[in-house]
Amino acid sequence: MALPNAQRVATAEASGARTSTRRRWFRPVFLLPAIVFLGLMLAFGFSLHRDPNTVPSALIGKPVPEFSLAPVKGRALGLSSANLKSDVSLVNVFASWCVACREEHPLLMRMEERRLVPIYGLDYKDKPDDAARWLDAMGDPYARTGADIDGRVAIDWGVYGVPETYVIDREGRIAFKQIGPVTAEVFDNTILPLIAKLRGVSPMSNETSR
Repeated sequence: MALPNAQRVATAEASGARTSTRRRWFRPVFLLPAIVFLGLMLAFGFSLHRDPNTVPSALIGKPVPEFSLAPVKGRALGLSSANLKSDVSLVNVFASWCVACREEHPLLMRMEERRLVPIYGLDYKDKPDDAARWLDAMGDPYARTGADIDGRVAIDWGVYGVPETYVIDREGRIAFKQIGPVTAEVFDNTILPLIAKLRGVSPMSNETSR
């Protein structure tokens, strides 16, 4: 039996509305995986071209966190936030178990020999005897050391891992953060000019770490 014209029109309109609704519903669902995949690819591509040593620190330009630590075993002078004022200085986060710390240690020793800048050591999660033996064997470039045995001070500093090195200005503010070993290139081209700028003197082009 044929449907009346009005009923056929109503049926067709209802069917078209259901089809349109399904299309509107399923289209974003089908696009979602592509959108997610594109986002992951963009994030992966960005991470490939990003230098992990240049990760910004939220503490740049801010005073160093308040802390006070006893010295590494066998050393006389501990380290506190009060010691990081009056002169531009470096704070080097190290540990005896850190392989990369061995890479940069000879450079720190040369810097100390040339008296380019005071270097303070923050010993991270180390056993007292291990830290003492390591400095005795490798040499001690630090004017002061602080034994951060439980790692709480390093957390306040925003340490990602070891080694890390901070440039501290005369007012005790963090001016720069190096993640990973300090190389001669980084020291000569970035850290040394920054030290000169913070001291208000001409760049020490002839006083390099080499």
